[in-house]
Amino acid sequence: MFGYILITLFGGITLYLPVSNSVNLSFIDSLFTSTSATCVTGLIVTSTPNSFTFFGEAVILTLIQIGGLGYMAIMGIFVLLLRDSLSIHERRMVKESMDLPTLDIKTVIYKIIALIFIVELIGAIILTFEFYNHGEYNWKSAIWFGIFHSISAFNNAGFSLFDPNMIGYQSNATVLITLSFLIIIGGLGYFVLVEIFEKKRMFWRYSLHSKIMIYGSIILILLGAFLFLSLEWNNPKTIGAMSWEDKILNGLFLSVNFRTSGFNSIDFSGLKESSLFFSTAFMLIGGGQGGTAGGIKVTTIAVLIIASFYFLNSHNQKPSIFKRSIEQETINKSIAIIMFASFFVFSSTLLLVETQNKDISLLKILFEVASAFGTVGLSVGNGDIASLSEKFNDFGKSIIILLMLAGRVGVFAFTFVLMGKTEQKHFNYPVGKVII
Repeated sequence: MFGYILITLFGGITLYLPVSNSVNLSFIDSLFTSTSATCVTGLIVTSTPNSFTFFGEAVILTLIQIGGLGYMAIMGIFVLLLRDSLSIHERRMVKESMDLPTLDIKTVIYKIIALIFIVELIGAIILTFEFYNHGEYNWKSAIWFGIFHSISAFNNAGFSLFDPNMIGYQSNATVLITLSFLIIIGGLGYFVLVEIFEKKRMFWRYSLHSKIMIYGSIILILLGAFLFLSLEWNNPKTIGAMSWEDKILNGLFLSVNFRTSGFNSIDFSGLKESSLFFSTAFMLIGGGQGGTAGGIKVTTIAVLIIASFYFLNSHNQKPSIFKRSIEQETINKSIAIIMFASFFVFSSTLLLVETQNKDISLLKILFEVASAFGTVGLSVGNGDIASLSEKFNDFGKSIIILLMLAGRVGVFAFTFVLMGKTEQKHFNYPVGKVII
């Protein structure tokens, strides 16, 4: 938690310097941008390409890569560069930070670094050629845009060097599909990626976590696209004027971005209220544990759905899926995550509704809050290119900053820092009956 805070402060101070920005940027805005980059969110309060120099853009990209890989993983890499191995305490910290199943951190980190480099390199090459061939850019600019957007997509950050984000490429299938695959791969979680890399097509050997993540991600992407297309098919403010091929392409692209990343190929201010409402739920779900995405996590929702069906239909049966039982501790943890996440989101929404511009509707503020907490980065906007947060005062921006930190660090870690460790009891009270 404090590691992320130090990184965001350092990034905010760096972006505040004249060498990083070309406008009169306030410190709260530079801190907001730093937090959004480090927490791989993508909410912006100023134009990234017009407000920051090349050095500033490079700082933002570095913060995105650090935030996506994770603070403890970065520290683990530095320690490995200085000496051959990590201590048992250091290995445990990295293991917990990245939700890895083993203490063989050195081998796993090397595999993760190799996977990240290969995936981001392939994405950067494809995007570079597309930006060069279909844009008005020379090779130097196209290469930088390709690298920036590939890293931003893989880390589920949603930062773009184009003012209208990806609206200019809403008919370019290569760009949108490449970004989608980068977002999906990064959002699955490093543990799932390593398992796919090691076990390849032997799906029956995958862990229960990986199976739930893969199936859950596919279901959520298809469901999100179906709901979006059903609601927005004839909306002239979004996709109504597109061909049916572009409608499906953008529907799938936006469904991917609803949960994890902040790229947008349409103007979100034109969305129907029904679309804003359902996309809020998808943003709160987020991606996979131990990956680049935030939110409540796919596995948390999946565990609660499975447990609920078992409680209703199978008396005294332990919840299970894929011929594997789910521990009661995991179910309890999922319930706690939902409760604390709901508290953070609803209390923050209430604070912003009461302290910010009264002309901003409750649903738009809830959308912004869910986007920050889920580290998604989508926004209905401020009427121009910045996010709705640009309209907030310093207090409102501070609330969004805290939400982004909570979403990236994790609900449990953030709550633990706030509440502290409780004293352990060595006795149990008699069981009492509660009617529910």
